Amino acid sequence: KKTRRGDMKIELPPLPYGDSDLAPHISANTLSFHYAKHHKTYDDKATDMVKGTEFADAELEDIVKATHGKADQKALFNNAAQAWNHDFYWQSLSPTGGGEPPEALARRISADFGSVGAFRKQWADAATNHFGSGWAWLVLDGGKLKIVTTKNAENPLTQGQQPLLTIDLWEHAYYLDYQYRRADYVDAVLDERINWAFAARNLGQPDS
Repeated sequence: KKTRRGDMKIELPPLPYGDSDLAPHISANTLSFHYAKHHKTYDDKATDMVKGTEFADAELEDIVKATHGKADQKALFNNAAQAWNHDFYWQSLSPTGGGEPPEALARRISADFGSVGAFRKQWADAATNHFGSGWAWLVLDGGKLKIVTTKNAENPLTQGQQPLLTIDLWEHAYYLDYQYRRADYVDAVLDERINWAFAARNLGQPDS
């Protein structure tokens, strides 16, 4: 089963909200730079790289999987994976996010982590303590929910895991708003902006 972006070519999809809709937790200044500069650059570079190659008409998710671990395709992997990761990140956030997960998702989380509180602490700790750039993910792996982190452009697709939500840990995601205080950014995302409904849909559950 492919993720929502699995049937999409490389393109810069529109944000699912306005630049100021995640404020004050993620400012319009951060969002506009992050989306229109960083994300767009990854998409543009990946688009240029696939021209005239076997990946010219390939779906983005397939490019990520096919180029992973291949030294001669490292640049394409990095840009394609970052394009994919960023689109998934925008969907992982919501102006009305945060709070408690919907009931069905909360039950699933409690079954796999012991409680929603234990799950939140594990995700916050993993995200805050991850060294350097990368991503902190909620994934489905072998039928069980897990928290994993990946470095740089890596993502769970290459490990046979199904991504459900992600938090961007690259400094450009939070530095304008939080400077070095990554923990405060992670807390703000988890408490105020994480899109539980997106995770529920990825699991095939109702949103509420």
